[in-house]
Order: sequence, then structure tokens, then C-alpha cells
Amino acid sequence: MNWESLRFDWTQLRAFLATAEEGSLSAAAKALGLTQPTLGRQVSALEERLGLALFERVGRGLMLTPSGRELLPHARAMGEAAARLTLAAAGQAQAIEGKIRITASDVFSVYHLPPVLERLREAAPRLEIEVVATNDLRDILRREADIAIRHVRSTEPDLIARKVGDGTAHFYASRTYVARMGRPQSRADLSHHDLIHFGDTDRLLERLRPLGIELGPENFRLGSENGLVAWEMARRGLGILIMADDVAVQTPGMERLLPEMEAVRFPVWLVTHRDLQSSARIRLVFDILADALGRG
Repeated sequence: MNWESLRFDWTQLRAFLATAEEGSLSAAAKALGLTQPTLGRQVSALEERLGLALFERVGRGLMLTPSGRELLPHARAMGEAAARLTLAAAGQAQAIEGKIRITASDVFSVYHLPPVLERLREAAPRLEIEVVATNDLRDILRREADIAIRHVRSTEPDLIARKVGDGTAHFYASRTYVARMGRPQSRADLSHHDLIHFGDTDRLLERLRPLGIELGPENFRLGSENGLVAWEMARRGLGILIMADDVAVQTPGMERLLPEMEAVRFPVWLVTHRDLQSSARIRLVFDILADALGRG
């Protein structure tokens, strides 16, 4: 790959990076404030310059080719460098200080955000960061938070949403529960076990049915709106709970059940108000979150 040619046109590389992160030309154009034809020409120009196909169409979206995947980390590195350059210039008139509110679920706030906060403290020690740990969708439009981490995409036109990754989840139970109640050997076996819910039980049941799991309210006799409380119930051996895999591996004594079952997948989106992108501190926090969570 001719990496030397990339240094001549950051605009084309930025178009590639946005398209890779957003998954479609239309979403990338919206994120960059460009028209879709303009963005498409920039991506095509980069492909022509490199002599490589960087994307292939899958349904209504775009998927990176092997060449595109090879280019992506280099593009991200250049994007971070460009962001630092912009922030350095903006710092003459706009200090990286003040208060920022980040909202995420209680589980996400505990298990994912602390390492990112360390990076933020190093990058901008004068920032005041408040984490709003809630499973409610805080209203960015009303400025109840500056940046939200969500598992559903926001469609409001005044919001900027960037998908930074996908999480996976499985059924987990403590070793004490398995020793007492036995290990389910099939999805059907789950109907004979105690399960724990957090959030909307009806919505959970709807998500499980396409996976071939038929459960009813009688299986969910314990639960909480608070994910940390529900996880502690499971850790204490009170039942089986669906939990993100990267959370479960951090919790000793928890065992994954039905290992052959496909994962329950959920997206991770970063959301902020379009107007807030003019704030240097919001851009800094948004970009650091995107990079850290994307690598996680």
C-alpha cells in the first residue's frame, strides 16, 4: 500500500475515516456536514489514488475490505493527530476546562468508564467530569448531559451519533447457583431455572424469542431497574442473568452458560448535540471516548 500518498489530502482520508466509523455514506456525510455525493467523490478519489477498493456494499451499508481494515488504524492515528492540532490552536482562545457531564448505564459507568477517565485526566487535568450513571436515556437536546453512551441510535437531526463498537452478552450464573440448581444443557432448560431481570422484562423476552428461548414472567421472580443490583443478585447465586461478556470476565465466580449459544449483540453509540461540537472540551472528550471504547 502506498502510504506516502496519504499525506497529500487529509480531506479524503477524513472522508474514509467517517465512512468506516458510520457504516454508510449518508451517515458519514451527515457527521461531517457534507453532501453525500461530495463525500462519495472524496472516498472514490482516495481509492483511485491508492489503487485499492476500501469498501464493499452490504445491503444498504458499507463494509471495509481487507485493504480498508489495514488502512483504518493509520487513518485513526492521523485523525487523532489532526484533533490534537486543532485543539492546540483552539487553546489560544478556548481553554480545555470546565464541567462535562457524561451519561451511561450504571453497569457501563462502573466497568468501562474509569480507565477512560484516567486518559481524560491526563489529557485535560483542568476538566471537571461528572458521570451520570443511569439506565434512563438522558435528554441531550435539553442539555441534561453533554455526551451520552447509548445502546440505541439517536435519530434526532440535531444530534451527532457515532457507533464505536458492538458488545456481546451471554447467560451467566455463579458457581454456587450452578452447584445448587444444576447447569442448563439447552435453551429449553432455561425455563426450569430462576432468572434475574433488569430493565423492561417484556422487552427482554421479545429479544430472546428470536434466539429460540421461550421464557415467561414466572421465570423472572427477582430483578431490579439497577443493573449493578441485578448483577449482585446473580453473583450471590440467586439466579441467572444476561450480562455483557467483558463485564462477566471481570467478576470472579461467574460462569458462562450455554457456551454454544450465539451471543446477544448490542451496539455502543456516542451521542452529543451538534452545537456542542464547537466546544473544544466536548470534542476532546468525545474523541477520547470514541477511541477508547472503539478499542475495547
